[in-house]
Amino acid sequence: MVNMAKIKDIIKLLRPNQWYKNLLIFIAIIFSKNLLNLSYLKITFQGFVMLIIISSANYIFNDLVDLKKDILNPEKKDRPIASGKISKKLAIILFLSFLVIGLISAYKISLDLFYIVLGIVLISTLYTLLLKNIVFADLLAISSNFVLRAVSGAVIIDVFISPWLVIGIFFFALFLVTGKRYSELNYLNKNATKHRIVLKDYSKDITLSLFNIFMASLFIVFALYSFSSEHKLLIWIIPLFMYLILRYYQLIIKDGEIARNPEKAVKDPCLLIGGLIFIILSIILIML
Repeated sequence: MVNMAKIKDIIKLLRPNQWYKNLLIFIAIIFSKNLLNLSYLKITFQGFVMLIIISSANYIFNDLVDLKKDILNPEKKDRPIASGKISKKLAIILFLSFLVIGLISAYKISLDLFYIVLGIVLISTLYTLLLKNIVFADLLAISSNFVLRAVSGAVIIDVFISPWLVIGIFFFALFLVTGKRYSELNYLNKNATKHRIVLKDYSKDITLSLFNIFMASLFIVFALYSFSSEHKLLIWIIPLFMYLILRYYQLIIKDGEIARNPEKAVKDPCLLIGGLIFIILSIILIML
């Protein structure tokens, strides 16, 4: 008889709430105006599923390495491995299985994609074992993987991706992760270093300053791209873009739960509705 509770724990271990990051693979097909090309859409979706498999393997590996720290973290102690619902042996089997399946899938789609996925795995592994404990290097590692996800979409369908988009995604990722660090410092207070060693080298002033810098950079990059690229109609949604970023900023300062868990941004009506309108308008203006 199938143990439904165990299946639910395995699904939770894979962190489906984090899979939204892999949607970046669709950036290339949208901005290259190939969204209605069914063959491109099909292979991009295959790449999306492959990234989900690879990212899930990375999450399992991270949970295995961070087991002792997660047990002490009030927001992470209920994770399947930390709570004991998933054994370390089963977690290791799942990690290896997903890693192998993901790499084979990437290789079958494209050799270039395989190299990019190897880069994602390498950066994720270095982050888990080393970089997450080095101030600023942790931010850059996470942001680099955001960029690689977006670039993988261009590689799959063999189209050019603007450097402005790469830079924009990089600053967007930095914006999210610095906001998360700021929120962690606020939430964990004196216990911050027990849960994340690198927080000893950060302060609320430093993280807030970085957050402001990356937010301003994001505004500038989006505005410059809108004016200088072939998609000049995007200038009409610059105010909406600014509103969404400022709303996110407000939520981080007011209540850091969304910063620590960006996937919960959908619980804020302003971000949810505004975000959907922004995405729909962006696609329409790009396709015109």
